[in-house]
Amino acid sequence: MSTDNNRLLLELDRYRREINREIINPRFPELKLDSLKPVLTMVAHARADYVAQLLELADSGQGQPPAPEQIAALKRSRETFDELVAAVNALESLISRDYLDVETGHPGR
Repeated sequence: MSTDNNRLLLELDRYRREINREIINPRFPELKLDSLKPVLTMVAHARADYVAQLLELADSGQGQPPAPEQIAALKRSRETFDELVAAVNALESLISRDYLDVETGHPGR
């Protein structure tokens, strides 16, 4: 790759960071570790609900294929879980790319 292309990509990355931070950061208060606990708890509940539903299907059906309505309910649980995981991944991306202000102090100190 040419030097000009590398420079362009570096500038493009800088613009992307500036624009994203300018738009995203004002929409949220400074992010703190404690504020993420409810988010992570919600995702854990969705994960547990999804897997519990699978195990209940297997137990109640004694190894037989589930009915279409049971599959539809399981699918809704998976979609809920997948959507929450995607949202948490988007939040992690905002943090790792420095689009949000975060509190850097350690909890409990």
